Amino acid sequence: MADPATAAPRASLSTLDAAAMLVGIVIGIGVFKTPSLVANFVPNETWFIGLWVLGGFVTFVGALCYAELGSSRPSAGGEYQFLKDAYGPAVSVLFAWARCSVIQPGAIAAVAFVLGDYANVLLPLGRYGPAIYAIIGVLVITGVNFAGTLQGKQTQLVLSLLTIAAVVIVALAGFVGPETAAPVAKPRDFVWGAAGLAMVFILLTYGGWNEAAYLSGEIRDVKHNMVRALMLGVVVIVTLYVLINLAYLYALGLDGLRKSNAVGADLMKVATGQYGALILSALVCITASSTLNGTVFTGARSYYALGRDVTIFNRLGIWDERGQTPANGLIVQGVIAVALIVFGSTTRDGFEAMVAYTAPVFWLFMFLVAISIIVFRVREPGRELPFRVPLYPLPPLILAAACGWMFYSSLAYAGIGSIMGVVVLAVGVPLIFLLRK
Repeated sequence: MADPATAAPRASLSTLDAAAMLVGIVIGIGVFKTPSLVANFVPNETWFIGLWVLGGFVTFVGALCYAELGSSRPSAGGEYQFLKDAYGPAVSVLFAWARCSVIQPGAIAAVAFVLGDYANVLLPLGRYGPAIYAIIGVLVITGVNFAGTLQGKQTQLVLSLLTIAAVVIVALAGFVGPETAAPVAKPRDFVWGAAGLAMVFILLTYGGWNEAAYLSGEIRDVKHNMVRALMLGVVVIVTLYVLINLAYLYALGLDGLRKSNAVGADLMKVATGQYGALILSALVCITASSTLNGTVFTGARSYYALGRDVTIFNRLGIWDERGQTPANGLIVQGVIAVALIVFGSTTRDGFEAMVAYTAPVFWLFMFLVAISIIVFRVREPGRELPFRVPLYPLPPLILAAACGWMFYSSLAYAGIGSIMGVVVLAVGVPLIFLLRK
């Protein structure tokens, strides 16, 4: 057996494994929550679908950028490695701190809260039932991934297939359930600021595709399969999102979307009657579990990267050869996520609190990743790249502009939770002085 201190990730993931992980992470609970919010900020049905397509375009552009970075700099550290190579260890360690203390555990807790909300509909456990289910979900999924990478990727493949099936079922229910199509809404005046706020929710729903970067150190033939996995995953995601939003429009209409607080549940009630809410609850539990598994899987790789570079966290930098997992990172990640769930259970809405907590920090560092492509091209003009983003430098500039816009919007609209996330990021600044020599 290899020495745990020197063991490293193996290239064991196929293109299908990586694409399934990507689809499972992105297609989760957002598509059952955000469409009604988007509908309130658009003037008509054309703009509603058009903005979802635009969000898919931004996602596609981002995937192209990450395909170049991931195929040329494969690492289990993902964005951590990109930032380290581009800006030095100080920035990458600060990012690792942000991802380990804000971004990843906050995202895990947010998804777990939605899982808990819908599980509590199926089998109520009282006021704290959602938090109890959320904690159970985190512990079970962490345990599966702790058992090994093989178990984690097999679980993800199954959950991703079930997630795709769930979205297709809801979409088909929207098209075949109602006897007649919903009426066209009365047009409203177009307002650029409102459209911008709609894009905030749309890009939040598309969020998570960047997690593929953390698989680059474990994808077989990464120079070719990285771009294939990203393109396959993004095409499936955009297709399903546009399909289900067309179904929402057909079944409920834009006015119905605007009035709905639970758009998926309302669609299923129209299609299947009184049992619609229970059916949707089961479907959302499936999609949330898929997102939770993928997020836990990729998130633990950040703890591994942090442990490799910061002495006081050296135990996190141990790779478990037996299960081919960052075992210590999984444990610490699970503990932090559970602590955030406990905290979130004391607020009015745990999901919203976690989204606010993570958003500005996430978009700040993705902005730096986008610019890193330009940094590498200028610094290493003669380097041979397995994949180059087409129409350079337009794609990284588009991604950087979108990230800057989202960073501003999240600070401006997300409230006190976003400030807390930035404060926790600042607490990690002293780690820069503890880098390994």
